[in-house]
Amino acid sequence: MKHIYNISGMTCNGCRGHVEHILDTMDGVISVSVDLEKAEAIIETEKHISLAVFQERLAQEGGRYGIHLPGMQDHNDKPKQVKPIGKGTGVFYCPMHCEGDKTYTTLQDCPVCGMDLVEEVNLYTVTTEQYSCPMHPEVIKDAPGSCSICGMDLILIQPDISEEEKNYKKLLKKFWVAVLFTVPIFIIAMSDMFSGNPLNDILELKYWNWIQFVLSVPVVFYATWMFFERAFRSIKIWNLNMFTLIGVGAGVAWLFSVLAILFPDFFPDQFKTESGTVHVYFEATTVILTLVLMGQVLESRAHSKTNSAIKELLKLVPNKAIRVVKGIEEEISIDQIEVKDILRVKPGEKIPVDGSIFKGQTSVDESMITGEPIPVDKTEGDHVSSGTINGNHSFLLKAEKVGADTLLSKIIHMVNDASRSRAPIQKLADTVSGYFVPIVVIIALLTFAVWAFYGPDPAYVYAFVNAIAVLIIACPCALGLATPMSVMVGIGKGAQNGVLIKKAEALEAMNKVDTLIVDKTGTITEGKPTVEDVVPFGDRFGKEEILQYIISLNNLSEHPLARATVKYGKEQHIELLDVTEFKAVTGKGVEGNIRNLKVKLGNEKMLEYANIPISDKLKKQAESYQRKGKTVSYLSIDRDIAGCIVIGDKIKETSSKTIKQLQDRGIEVIMLTGDNYNTAYAVANELNLANFKAEMLPQDKLSEVEKLQNSGRVVAMAGDGINDAPALAKSDVGIAMGTGTDVAIESATITLVKGDLQGIVKAKKLSDKVMKNIKQNLFFALIYNVLGVPIAAGVLFPFFGILLSPMIAALAMSFSSVSVITNALRLKTIHIK
Repeated sequence: MKHIYNISGMTCNGCRGHVEHILDTMDGVISVSVDLEKAEAIIETEKHISLAVFQERLAQEGGRYGIHLPGMQDHNDKPKQVKPIGKGTGVFYCPMHCEGDKTYTTLQDCPVCGMDLVEEVNLYTVTTEQYSCPMHPEVIKDAPGSCSICGMDLILIQPDISEEEKNYKKLLKKFWVAVLFTVPIFIIAMSDMFSGNPLNDILELKYWNWIQFVLSVPVVFYATWMFFERAFRSIKIWNLNMFTLIGVGAGVAWLFSVLAILFPDFFPDQFKTESGTVHVYFEATTVILTLVLMGQVLESRAHSKTNSAIKELLKLVPNKAIRVVKGIEEEISIDQIEVKDILRVKPGEKIPVDGSIFKGQTSVDESMITGEPIPVDKTEGDHVSSGTINGNHSFLLKAEKVGADTLLSKIIHMVNDASRSRAPIQKLADTVSGYFVPIVVIIALLTFAVWAFYGPDPAYVYAFVNAIAVLIIACPCALGLATPMSVMVGIGKGAQNGVLIKKAEALEAMNKVDTLIVDKTGTITEGKPTVEDVVPFGDRFGKEEILQYIISLNNLSEHPLARATVKYGKEQHIELLDVTEFKAVTGKGVEGNIRNLKVKLGNEKMLEYANIPISDKLKKQAESYQRKGKTVSYLSIDRDIAGCIVIGDKIKETSSKTIKQLQDRGIEVIMLTGDNYNTAYAVANELNLANFKAEMLPQDKLSEVEKLQNSGRVVAMAGDGINDAPALAKSDVGIAMGTGTDVAIESATITLVKGDLQGIVKAKKLSDKVMKNIKQNLFFALIYNVLGVPIAAGVLFPFFGILLSPMIAALAMSFSSVSVITNALRLKTIHIK
């Protein structure tokens, strides 16, 4: 019987072959065919085998692969369990992103490259401080006090350390064990360099060789055994990596040495010393493995620094908050806060959740989220974000977004996702890495052959040592780390400066952008429009009645201009009217029925859409406002134009400076707006913008992006509204204002938290710095291997008599990866303001 199953967790042909082998070797299975592209397996069995049996068999491979029936959800697709800060997230990923954004629920090594996974830093829920009795740990309270059983004072429960920290400590322990046993081996081996070796007066050389063997066992089979496990698995599934080279090189040297002391007569005289014993390489094996382990320890510590930006953001979240209920204040855990709760925020405290000021006024330090050091004044109704710091006034906060919905949580989530995304430039490293290990193995075999046939005596010894040096010095790990380390640090740096990058490819594309399209309202302007005048046309309706119709219609709209008119109407104490059959016409305006009258409100395109004529006199009256940069919305009632409302939106102070900076960098800036020509001209003229287009509908903006792309331009689009979403999604780099709509933010690949054009300059500088850093890393990794492998093979020996010891090769290999990570960490110190 045949069945089709879906398979998850496969990323390459090596995975496909491994899964096929696992399933094919099960009892009762006749044949298996696994398709990588379809992610499915066709399994023919002698009799029915339950799905649970297949799942159990795959689980024995570390849970890397999942098998389930078509249409069923795999366990790997289930939502991640929420874990509190301080106890780790339980989500792990490969630092080289070998499998893209794939994650694991246990700390292990990557099935592709063999490196230790690293733990994701995230914000889901915040740990509440809890206290427990030292004598009765089952007694747990949220506040200090005494034990209800024995009366002892409760002590604060210390959070568990993360799995990543545990792994670092385990590696460090193994490293010191390796050092403890390797140093004596090294001393014994190096004693031959001294004339009249004093150790020979104690024991014969063959006994010292046995002592080296005994001392090497803890190093090989305890401290560094994981390297051989990874090497074996890499060969088994044919995902060759740096541990393949280390395992083969060090393993061959150790086995050679063991055979040398067990069967010395088997070896030719070339391999023997004057005393008749065979040259052994226990010191080379143990020193190589210890140095590689040291590199792993240093990498483990360095990895924790690459996501330090997220860890710093996590520190911004307070554990507790003060909730006000009927005038009474109570201290609660932050995870107890609910939407619409009223919270008291005292001077100097961190704001616990997103919300608006319910009562009071203050200044808020938002530098930790926007990167801007100057505190921002806030008054009643103004929005504040979690993690920002209150100034010197107390105020009441109305909670609007809590938990994972807060801005800070979304920032951390976005940074995590972006850090695991792959930049297009990484394809170069992936391609090279795919051929790297087989080529190195071939070079090692050629090295052995050349030295064996043409080298000086003892030729086989030279051949053996140099072949091992070639295997050991090659490090595909450095090449694989070159891009993701820079991306991870760079994205964290951007988050600290209010530039949120959704995907690594946006970071790379920003480096190539030569054209920037910007929206007007909310992007160039402040996006805080205010009503400046209400103008009746004729005597049929008065000013107050026109305003009443306008705010009644706009009360059902989400447009920034609509909100401004409603706010103005409420300040004038205008009563809202009932509206039926409301409809928003994208890019034009809104319409509905009020008091059985058909009412329409919008720009000139709205009038065209409704076939409502407008006289030249009314047009000129409206144009007098538009030439001053104001926006005019017409109100028609029963096909008569009753009046208009004049709205002003101040240009941001930074817009002019930012546009000039971008133009100086060779970027052409084009303004596209749905507003009329006269208003657009006035704004463009003030900003010295030569290129602008007015009365642009969403589809017009999209067409303009496509037109520029077809002409060979690399286009970035900056906007904040729903009408900008199609163009944001189509552009090479979509840049959303953090103060804009959720639709715009979802459509974009970069979000500017502050909603300021200056953030685009930051994004451009960051992109340039990160791409330069990636290219430096790729150069270091490639030049290291291009020079290191030939030197290890012995190309300098005929000219300078220089050979590279396998131990020196191991030291260089270990530090190659560390040097790449260290160079990436330099991005933490760059200035992008």
